[in-house]
Amino acid sequence: MSLSPCLQSYYYRKMSLSPWFKSPFTDMTSAMLSHQWYGRCAKREMKMIDCLEAYGLDKGLEKCDALIEDFKECANSHKQLKRSAAMRYERQRQYWAGERSKEELYAPPPKIDSF
Repeated sequence: MSLSPCLQSYYYRKMSLSPWFKSPFTDMTSAMLSHQWYGRCAKREMKMIDCLEAYGLDKGLEKCDALIEDFKECANSHKQLKRSAAMRYERQRQYWAGERSKEELYAPPPKIDSF
């Protein structure tokens, strides 16, 4: 998704890293949602946060764009889901066009206890 710089700045300001009102409660609950507990995206998140912290939010959106996109893909898996949906639709298209039989629609499952 490509946004204009003005809209991109507005979009990312909505998810600003600092709270609007700072209090001990916001300090206590500020890091409740992060990917540091999950092993898959922890390193990407740290690289992104370090980059944003080094450049600041406004300049960091330009300089750290690749890291931000990598982290968003890791966290949300949009490309992976689109790829699997495209494969599923292609199999269905082949089945409807008569290129695949019902038995060949999906690969046979592995044998029981073959893991």
